[in-house]
Amino acid sequence: MRLNTLATSLWTSAGLLMAGSSAFGQEITQELEIVGAPVDRATGFQPAATELARDVHWLDNMLLVIITIITLFVTGLLAWVVIRFSQKRNPTPATFTHHSPLEVAWTIVPVVILAFIGAFSLPVLFKQQEIPEADITIKVTGYQWYWGYEYVDYGIEFDSYMLARDELEEAGYSQQEYLLATDTAVIVPIGATVVMQVTAADVIHAWTIPAFGVKQDAVPGRLAELWFAAEREGIYFGQCSELCGKDHAYMPITVKVVSQETYDAWLAEATGTS
Repeated sequence: MRLNTLATSLWTSAGLLMAGSSAFGQEITQELEIVGAPVDRATGFQPAATELARDVHWLDNMLLVIITIITLFVTGLLAWVVIRFSQKRNPTPATFTHHSPLEVAWTIVPVVILAFIGAFSLPVLFKQQEIPEADITIKVTGYQWYWGYEYVDYGIEFDSYMLARDELEEAGYSQQEYLLATDTAVIVPIGATVVMQVTAADVIHAWTIPAFGVKQDAVPGRLAELWFAAEREGIYFGQCSELCGKDHAYMPITVKVVSQETYDAWLAEATGTS
């Protein structure tokens, strides 16, 4: 009986503590600009808020230039062949079957292009996969259909659910953030190296924040990692990016990047040391 009473007391205390930190997180929402969010009918990337995202944007722009040149070259070549070797202009077609210099060229040139692309893309990939020493380590677990977070160095744990339409204003959001905003958010300080340990409890999910340039599958029984260091204060949204069942579209991600002072105040309240 005493054990049951103690367990109930601990769970009640934990619930009150996280309710208090959640309310404080909602107050943070009022002060922060929404930076990383999709824009209706817009194209292109969300604003880059990390070095990783800037690298991805630069690489994408470089590849766009290369593929545009290739597309224009191939289109022009096709047009020239259609005109130059039409039946009217070339009534007697050639009968040769091989052209060694041309065959060598169309083998070597693509290899050179791919090697050039690889020389720039592999360092971007390695930077994402080489996990640095963390200032903050957060374990994130995907569930059907919500996210669970644990600040492993501080014993802070909470679940994050999508806000309903009638809950948005109370939490400091507008109706435009429907399907994006959650009742609790990941709070991190600006400039800190954050390592996310990503896993799942049931099926495969994927944790992603486009403005950070990060995405990692959450696989049951496996613990993967990603990292980021946000350079701009604000609110950033993401979504589960792996089809995980009927409510896949309703498990968004919210990360709030705040000043070190605000983070310290949130941490003190969340751990009950304030």
